Amino acid sequence: MLALAVPLLAGCQPPHPAGELVVASRSSLESVDPVDVTTFAGTQLLSALGDPLYASDASGRLQPRLATALPRFSGGGLVARISLRQDVRFQDGSRFDAAAMVFSLQRFLALAKVSYLLDGRVASVAASGPFELELRLKRPCASLAAVLSSINLTPVSPRAYRAHGRRSLRDRFVGTGPYRLAAFTPQQQRLLPFAGYWGAPPSNRGLSLVTLSNSTALFGALLSGEVDVLLSSGLDSDQQKDLHRRAGRGSLVEGIGPAVEIGYLTLRSDQPPLANPDLRRALAYGLDRRLINERVSYGMRDPLRSLVPAPLPGSEPPSWPAYDPARARALFRKAGYCQAQGPGRSRRLSLPLSFRSNVPADRLFALTWQAQLQRDLGDCISLEITGIESTTAYRQLGAGAFPLILLDWSGDYPDANAYLQPLLGCGRAQGNRCLAGDSAASGSFWTAPGLEAELAALESERGQARQQRVTRIQERVAAASPYLPVWRVPPRAWAQPWLATPQFDGSGRLVLQALHRRPQAGGPQAGGLQAGGAQTGRPGAVAARGASAPAASLPPAQGSTAPAADPRPQVPARSGVTP
Repeated sequence: MLALAVPLLAGCQPPHPAGELVVASRSSLESVDPVDVTTFAGTQLLSALGDPLYASDASGRLQPRLATALPRFSGGGLVARISLRQDVRFQDGSRFDAAAMVFSLQRFLALAKVSYLLDGRVASVAASGPFELELRLKRPCASLAAVLSSINLTPVSPRAYRAHGRRSLRDRFVGTGPYRLAAFTPQQQRLLPFAGYWGAPPSNRGLSLVTLSNSTALFGALLSGEVDVLLSSGLDSDQQKDLHRRAGRGSLVEGIGPAVEIGYLTLRSDQPPLANPDLRRALAYGLDRRLINERVSYGMRDPLRSLVPAPLPGSEPPSWPAYDPARARALFRKAGYCQAQGPGRSRRLSLPLSFRSNVPADRLFALTWQAQLQRDLGDCISLEITGIESTTAYRQLGAGAFPLILLDWSGDYPDANAYLQPLLGCGRAQGNRCLAGDSAASGSFWTAPGLEAELAALESERGQARQQRVTRIQERVAAASPYLPVWRVPPRAWAQPWLATPQFDGSGRLVLQALHRRPQAGGPQAGGLQAGGAQTGRPGAVAARGASAPAASLPPAQGSTAPAADPRPQVPARSGVTP
């Protein structure tokens, strides 16, 4: 398959003029309209084609982009005014001003799949001057600048989108960013520098963003020189490890961004058996994050004991407990498990664990945790693991289909509430059960009296008081354990050795306009391919040989729907533990 992947990629590529680069990932893209975009691939593309009002830099600080300063509040915090740049043009030549921003925000509120960013916060938008935007808020919002840093809120040209005020424009984009969209298909987008860009021009002459459907093809395309830059999203752990080692030897360069993506377990808390909080806490103590992280990602992910990832305020100290199998065993016993029922037999909790079958790390997590629990608490619990395709999982999540499932989340903007509200918000509750709202849609169905008021208070608080409230909320959630944070995932990009180290912004997206050749490198001037797929002078192109072998060859996992030939990661024996 790998031998075929590179020629197939080459056959799909048009000739690339000197200086253009090929950037590859696994994610295809059905629409480039900001109102449609919900995926990493979409936000990555929008970040090159458009500008937000504010942006988070690599250190997490908010900086004005199309705005000139932070919002000014009046009227008890219910009116926000934002001054806008006066030197910005859209890619069709029309002027960016307050009227254009109003058009874009109203269109977003009417059409966007993620309109919740503004729905609960903004009552109306208006132009209070040619270059001043006025937002009337439903409640005070101290994190408004962070919310407005979402790339989904990038403005679009009213001239270009006038006929699409109430419907999306899937295959064209006219914004204010450093690149213009020259061609679009779901598998490939060609970007060329926008000559009228208000900011610093791109450091390259253009880009082709290409999609390959599997990790092996992506891995081989980078090693053969068919692509210049490869994003880690969707790449198998073994192959990420191999590329990381190659970068350490100098045959590639590696860039690492801030970890805005978290992986977590959702526990359905309103139905047996996990309606019992002792069992949820037992699972919390029974999760060996450090071992799992090492076995699944070779240490390339960070164990996480908070729903809010660092460096966001409120991420420390961690609220969820560290691995403690003795405490887990005590809680399982309290719930009536681990009890002897005759010679060599005990009462065990049989618990289904679902994972997304098309996400390689999810399957490895399920197999590893299954083996770890069998080693440490095998007389108390048995995980029965089942894979399900991700779109099916998302569709069934709010229906309560999964007692226990591994998922991930990336905040839409750099703020603690972008992680807490989507998992904990509840519009209608009955005791500790969420009947309708974000918590129900997320599959846990958990809430607590007063929690919604705590979340609402986060919107208006600032500084230390806000950070303390984030900590209190997380401690409360950790005590009930409807979610178990597992890891945070730093994004990575690998590039050919003649390119400079890839850079990421504070939202974990590759800064495409910063990709450029090292001044001292002796490699080619051009990135990409010539017609017919011939390489343009790549020095020492490496023949694709595939990734390194898995770390261990192990017996098939019991109770898994994975093919029988798939190995289960070996968990070292722990002395004094009954297998």
